[in-house]
Amino acid sequence: MKRNFLLHGAMFMALAVALGAVGSHALSAKLTDDAMHLFNLGVNYQVYHAIGLLAIGMVFAQFPNKKTVVAGWMMFAGIIGFSGGLYFYAITQQEWVRSIIPVGGVLLIGSWLALILAIFTRQVTSHD
Repeated sequence: MKRNFLLHGAMFMALAVALGAVGSHALSAKLTDDAMHLFNLGVNYQVYHAIGLLAIGMVFAQFPNKKTVVAGWMMFAGIIGFSGGLYFYAITQQEWVRSIIPVGGVLLIGSWLALILAIFTRQVTSHD
């Protein structure tokens, strides 16, 4: 399982770098300033949470429990919902997607809370 989160984190990071480049070179002349801000916000949050997925993959090695797995999948879905929603809205201005973006944000917050629970609810051993 930790390999999945490490792989997904690295893939999301590579995609964020590529999207950042596309945004600054190809889209900046085509999008409004507000739309470009939303696009860049999506890139920034994707970077933060790609690092988060990498961290979850590493944490899973130390705290292999269901809460860590839940944290990883919530972060994965949250990246798609939040950053993906921002990208889609910035480019298309489709109003319906605005209802998806907050759901992605809630998933991102929930993933961090699940990770906290995963770390603090594991079996305590003498070397902690």
